[in-house]
Amino acid sequence: MIYLHIPFCKQKCSYCNFHFSTSFSLKDEMLLAIKKEIGLRHQELENKTIKSLYFGGGTPSVLTVDEIKSLIDEFQKYFSFDENIEITLESNPDDLNKNFLKELSQTEINRLSIGTQSFFDEDLKLMNRAHNASEAESSIKRAQDFGLENISIDLIYGSPTSNFEIWKDNLNKTIELQVPHVSSYALTVEPKTALEKWIENGKVSSPEEAEQNQEFYYMSDFLKDNGFDHYEISNFGKPGFHSKHNSAYWKSEPYLGIGPSAHSYNGNLERSWNIANNPLYIKNINQNIIPKETEILSEKDRFNEMMMIGLRTIWGVDLNKINQNFSSEIIDYLHKEINLKLESGILKIEDNHLLIPEKHWFLADGIASDLFMV
Repeated sequence: MIYLHIPFCKQKCSYCNFHFSTSFSLKDEMLLAIKKEIGLRHQELENKTIKSLYFGGGTPSVLTVDEIKSLIDEFQKYFSFDENIEITLESNPDDLNKNFLKELSQTEINRLSIGTQSFFDEDLKLMNRAHNASEAESSIKRAQDFGLENISIDLIYGSPTSNFEIWKDNLNKTIELQVPHVSSYALTVEPKTALEKWIENGKVSSPEEAEQNQEFYYMSDFLKDNGFDHYEISNFGKPGFHSKHNSAYWKSEPYLGIGPSAHSYNGNLERSWNIANNPLYIKNINQNIIPKETEILSEKDRFNEMMMIGLRTIWGVDLNKINQNFSSEIIDYLHKEINLKLESGILKIEDNHLLIPEKHWFLADGIASDLFMV
């Protein structure tokens, strides 16, 4: 699978610490560099038939449809597309006007991930989103009108501007709009963001963990009652609409990341990431230099990563794979560490897979980190 990072946004969201620029002055040069990187790195993926292509960012929907199409065409010079390939475009509601969607529906893009975040203006203002509540709803309806039915929306819970009733209304609106996939995250205060400064200055209150816990479990029950599978802590999909791309991440399949700050993984020992600097990325690529750092994963790294990722999903961690791929030291360590957690019910084993019961999913990251080898 392939991830493509488009490092441009119209404006900076208050909670975001991803790599992007609000200046579009380097956009044309960036697109040329991205195309060149594809040519320089296509050999890194052994399997030339890809099942997933994901346009992330940033905000890929700030590109024109012709620019998006030209990037797809560039990939097709080097890769074959599986007949059931999933090609996702991350998008903001304010970009999804009729002309854009009409043109987009005639391309290979077959899945939209829409950064809705909330259907309430007060939430959107706090997040400094470029769209309003009306656009949040209308963009989904327009996409469906143009035949783009495979839609995922992002929703953020636990905002200081929200409450439990507003959260329930957000979920009810999601069902009303017949959206088949939801990615939902607790509002997190990331370092060096506007939200962090506002909280430090007393402009807004900190998110309340107890409220986020309540909203998380309500969401899980509500969406499952409405036909969704809760297949990863933050992801819910109706049957047939699980994200192929994200599922591949969670199953540790190899992927190639193209664009500034994009990460890659060879499926075994090597992980790499591109420089998170647009001018330097372009300069290096133009000199036929891939501006990336590479990390060789130790056995402990691979074990810790398997715990961190696997325990966030309904599939859990395959203990057969642990026994096949790790030393007796790590296997013995794991069995020793999980005994008390199995007795207390924080962990369970089903079909030789180690799982966190769903009632403890809100604490999954902490449970997984307790099992890390240091």
